[in-house]
Amino acid sequence: MKHQCKVTVPDKKLFPELQREYCAEPESGACPCFEVGQEYLFRTGLGTDGFRHFGHNLDPAFPCAETWDCINRYVYTALQGGSIIHGWMRDDRQMIACWQDGTRPVILRIERIDISETDEERAWLEHQDFTVRQEDTNTGM
Repeated sequence: MKHQCKVTVPDKKLFPELQREYCAEPESGACPCFEVGQEYLFRTGLGTDGFRHFGHNLDPAFPCAETWDCINRYVYTALQGGSIIHGWMRDDRQMIACWQDGTRPVILRIERIDISETDEERAWLEHQDFTVRQEDTNTGM
């Protein structure tokens, strides 16, 4: 089975009162690197070893190295077929993360896409339930 990872920008926020209080440029505004609705599809097999050089050979080009540092471990996990953050999201194949700039965070949806290559894999995938129930969550509470 092969795996891809789609990163989508469902939202971005701006906290101008925090920018005015803390930022060197108090009117810097929302993050200019991302727009709501943008999608990025990551996959291996792009002429590199797939992981070691992945961050340096992104396809498509990812616009922000700082954001990439926040999410790359989750993208790598998805590309290897792993549970992105087991026991937290309703579906173990996805998670919501963000670029951590406290004055202008960007919300990111990270989703593992499973691609079956054989009839056996297709049959197996059809019978999987990736749902995490509330009683199974790991919320630290």
